[in-house]
Amino acid sequence: MKRLLINGWNYVLLLTNGVMAAKYWLLGYVLFILIPAAVLLVMHTQRSSHILEEEVTNTMLQTLKQASINLDFQFDSVRDTSNTLFMNPKLAEYLNRKATIDQQLESLKELRILVDSAETNTNVFRVRLFVNGDRMFTGERVNFFTQESLKNWPWYEKVMNSGGAIVWSGAYLESFIDQGPAYIFSAARMLRDLHEYDQISGVLLIDVAEKTITDILNKIKLTKDGNIYLIADDGQMISNQDKSLLGKKMMEGEPLSTIALHDEGVVRLLDDKNPRFAIYTKVASTGWKLVAEVPQSEISSRAVALNQFSGVATISTVTILFLLLVFILLAMIVRNMNRRIQTVIRTIKRGGIESLDDRTFNAGGDFKLLENSVDHLIHRVHGLMEETYQSKVQEREAQLRALQAQINPHFLYNTLDTINWIAIGHNAPEISNMINGLAKYFRLSLNKGRDLVSVTDELNLAKVYLEIQQSRFPKSFEVHFGIEEGLDDLEMPKLTLQPIVENALLHGIRRSKGKTGTILIGARKEDGVLVLSVTDDGIGMDEELVQSLLTQPRPSMKSDGSGSSYGLYNVNERIKLFAGDHYGLCIHSTLGEGTTVTARIAYKEVAS
Repeated sequence: MKRLLINGWNYVLLLTNGVMAAKYWLLGYVLFILIPAAVLLVMHTQRSSHILEEEVTNTMLQTLKQASINLDFQFDSVRDTSNTLFMNPKLAEYLNRKATIDQQLESLKELRILVDSAETNTNVFRVRLFVNGDRMFTGERVNFFTQESLKNWPWYEKVMNSGGAIVWSGAYLESFIDQGPAYIFSAARMLRDLHEYDQISGVLLIDVAEKTITDILNKIKLTKDGNIYLIADDGQMISNQDKSLLGKKMMEGEPLSTIALHDEGVVRLLDDKNPRFAIYTKVASTGWKLVAEVPQSEISSRAVALNQFSGVATISTVTILFLLLVFILLAMIVRNMNRRIQTVIRTIKRGGIESLDDRTFNAGGDFKLLENSVDHLIHRVHGLMEETYQSKVQEREAQLRALQAQINPHFLYNTLDTINWIAIGHNAPEISNMINGLAKYFRLSLNKGRDLVSVTDELNLAKVYLEIQQSRFPKSFEVHFGIEEGLDDLEMPKLTLQPIVENALLHGIRRSKGKTGTILIGARKEDGVLVLSVTDDGIGMDEELVQSLLTQPRPSMKSDGSGSSYGLYNVNERIKLFAGDHYGLCIHSTLGEGTTVTARIAYKEVAS
């Protein structure tokens, strides 16, 4: 019984691990089935939404065209009334500049009848005649006005330049003495004196109440939140429920150009916060465009519902196919799993893992044996990684000490050689000074065996070195220091500055034509980094040599300072070992002008 339970549990583990092993098949399913299906679904959704949007907007456009026909009927009725008055001979007699008072009175009676008759038209709100001030009843200010009172009207110049054709004004607020303020449209036209045709005798205005037009527009029910209005081809608002927008330019750019060029159509308004469509058609009698702004969300609502149903159906189908595929793949994987596990175990055993025994195999089966094998391998790998890490640390420490040790013999040789030549050539106490300087140098450089020194000691070491070289090359160079205060408590790798100073003297100044020059030594803190700089006005270097100094070891060095410089590469490597690859030396040099070497070091506070 126990054996059956163990076998059953092992089968469950095998099944679970088989599913996990199928991750690459699942990844293939996602890449080659699910993602392409999703892309096709998105394309289908976008295409169907686009088609449905076109159908809905075309339906709205037909509704808008019907409203445009109704507006044309209203405006044409007003145009006919204007033509009737314009062609009436009594109007011409009244406007005749040479007409007598009796002739004006006689023509005015019939003209009054014509005006009253015109105002019985339900589309006509008011007939207004603006004439010269010498005409009778111009002060009436109900139907008759002076022409002077119209000159500040916004559309006056356009009417004067129209040659007698009707000019339609946009909706504007006008105050009538008998009815108060009202928003109206006006069909205006210039009138000429028939006896003196070059003379303008007046302006005829047929007013239409804006309410007559807005009543037609309000009957248009396209969407819940749509907005319907009239605009001119230049984008100026002609009629809108929001009266503050009248006369303002409401469109510009590509949408306005499209609306101006076509009699009807649909254009998308470029507004990321409130995407919407502008459906428009032309009002033939005025040339205006009837525009309906419709939110894109309302047009797309039915398309969204349809696409959601299609999406659910597609995803459901893909999911069913996925489940079938998983079960088929699982059956194939489980059937071959034991054979693959045995192959792995045999490979591990051949690798020399002695901890695998028969007891472990019998207690947990193949999976338990595989787990123990992998666990043993992990411990072995961790042990090897630790050993490798310790070896690397020891190697870097040995490399650091070896690099530091290479500098002392080099300078010691040059110094002892100099003392020797001074002793031979001079029978003077300079030898004592040289020996004293050399003692100071060794005391500072050895630093009791410590690898770190204070910045002050490092600067003193450079000074001692230069004092020794002054004895060797008297009056051949000058030294100036620019040391920032507050550097006494900072530590840095020893023998960092002296090799740079040596390089400036021996390779810069001593190799120049006059073998004389100046060395500038600076030290400062900059954003938490210690910056040391050494500048000489010596021979300088070309760019190729500058690039190679820090990337290639240059061990050959002659006793007189000629030859290649090993010191800069050495110092640069020691700084990187001490502080990291982000720190080190930077060389700027111009051939024939001099060299500046800058060292950037992550300093440490001196331990108290």
